[in-house]
Amino acid sequence: MGKVYLTGAGPGDIELLTLKALRVIEDADVIIYDRLANPDILEKAKSGCEFVYVGKEDGRHIMPQDDINETIYQNALKYKTVVRLKGGDPFVFGRGGEEANYLYERDVKFEIIPGITSAVSAPAYAGIPVTHRGVAVSFRVVTGHESPNKKTSQIPWDNFKTDDTIVFLMGLHNLPKISNKLIEIGKSPDYPVAVISKGTTKDQKVVVGTLENIVEKTKDIPTPALIVVGRVVELRNQLKWFEDSNS
Repeated sequence: MGKVYLTGAGPGDIELLTLKALRVIEDADVIIYDRLANPDILEKAKSGCEFVYVGKEDGRHIMPQDDINETIYQNALKYKTVVRLKGGDPFVFGRGGEEANYLYERDVKFEIIPGITSAVSAPAYAGIPVTHRGVAVSFRVVTGHESPNKKTSQIPWDNFKTDDTIVFLMGLHNLPKISNKLIEIGKSPDYPVAVISKGTTKDQKVVVGTLENIVEKTKDIPTPALIVVGRVVELRNQLKWFEDSNS
């Protein structure tokens, strides 16, 4: 039986892949990867490495999560080094905990290799610090896409009344609901918001607006995208280094 490396691929820019992740990728016998992992990373694998795609996109899944868990397990029975490559960090809305628990229950050795999460790196590439002295002393990372099977939301909307930064991952299709809920709990309609599409990549696009107009301004923006809500968005004009360096 082999060992499984639940590996974070980072947010998109291949240079943000960690050295440890690169080492196991180069040694992998099989790489089970998702849609958000930069495909250029697969070119780092050794000759003969097998690739298994298990991506998910807007409700269209190659296979359900239960089948992904079993796929990882079956490959661990077959190969010595199994890399489960996940965009961002495997423990930040990546379902890495579920996959690790599945392996634990079957006595499969595993290791977690953290990745740089898009929750902080995409805003950084957009020139938006998630914390800033005198502006925001903390930030929250919130799922923007809850399971449709849930009867009630687990998101604690009433806790979002402060001026701390809120980062919603995978929330573009729920942006109307997010904007309306934040206004409903008392945030001003002109409260600043940024939507970052394909963050840290050459195709990065950033749209800045307010809770009132951000839905209209982002109707044609592609996924994957994340949402940043907070006064820190106003720092972008001074700090948008990525666009300035590529212009």
